[in-house]
Amino acid sequence: MAARYSRDVADEFDAPAMVERFRQRARAVRERGIPPIEGPERQRFIEQAQLDYMDFAMLGDAEAALHDGVLTLRVDLRPPDRRG
Repeated sequence: MAARYSRDVADEFDAPAMVERFRQRARAVRERGIPPIEGPERQRFIEQAQLDYMDFAMLGDAEAALHDGVLTLRVDLRPPDRRG
């Protein structure tokens, strides 16, 4: 398998900062307006924005840990009243 990165990312990586960037991206998706498009393109834009928000929000809620160069993201998808 070829190397994906040109340097040792684990030495410089800040997992909490990455999670915060995803929180910021989720906020940006939620706050952005809909461009002046009509018809099917408008619906596709809205659907993509909803997916983007969900993805970014989930990663923004993650507990991130870096152990031995392996990034682990833990996302609890249970309802708040069922979380441990």
